[in-house]
Amino acid sequence: MLITSETLRQRAAETLHRQPSEHIFDPRRPAGSARSDFDLDSDPGYMNGISLDTPVRQAAVLFAIVDRKVPTVLLTQRSNDLPSHPGQISFAGGKVEPHDKDPLATALRETEEEIGLAADYIEPLGYLDNYRTGTNFNVVPVVALVSPGFELTIDKREVESAFEVPLDFLMNADNHELHQREWKGRTRTYYAMPYDDYFIWGATAGMIRNLHERLLAP
Repeated sequence: MLITSETLRQRAAETLHRQPSEHIFDPRRPAGSARSDFDLDSDPGYMNGISLDTPVRQAAVLFAIVDRKVPTVLLTQRSNDLPSHPGQISFAGGKVEPHDKDPLATALRETEEEIGLAADYIEPLGYLDNYRTGTNFNVVPVVALVSPGFELTIDKREVESAFEVPLDFLMNADNHELHQREWKGRTRTYYAMPYDDYFIWGATAGMIRNLHERLLAP
C-alpha cells in the first residue's frame, strides 16, 4: 500500500503527539509513552551497566519524510570519525542546546547544520514517543514532511552521506528483522531493516517501528 502525503497528514493528526511527551523511559516506573533500546529484552537485568542516576541527556531528531510521488525517508550515515556511534545510520539531529526553544528547534537547527536542509522545506507533523538510548539520551523524534527541491550540504565532520529509503519499505513489517548480539555480557534483541548497502538498526530502527505502529495501527 502506497502511503501518500495526504494519508500521512491525516494519520499523523490522529496518532502522533501534538507536543513532545514529558515521559522518559525508566524501568523503575510504570510503562508509559516512551520507548527505549531495551524494549525487546526480557532479561530483568537488561539495564545493568546503565547509570540511572546520571542525568539523562536531552536530544531531538528529525524523522524527515520527503513528499515525492513515492514518499521516502531521509537518513544519514554518521561520520566514521565521530567518537560515538561512528558510521551508523541515523536521523539528522543532536543534543538540545540551552538556546533551543524546544525539541523542534533542536531538530531543525541540527538538520540544517548537519546536512544543510533548511526549515523552509520542512512541515512538522507531530512527535513520536520519546526514545531512550543505551548511551543515556532521551531523544524526541519530530516527524515532518519535506518538500522536494532542496539541495543538501553535508557537514563531513559529522555526516558521511545522506540517502533516501522508500517509506513503504520501512512501513512494511516484513522488513522489520529481529537481530541479537552480546552487550555487556547479555543478549540484546533489536530491530534491523537492511536496505541495499545500508544496515538500519538500533535506535533509528526502533523509531521507525514506532511510526509504523502509530500510522498503521487499526
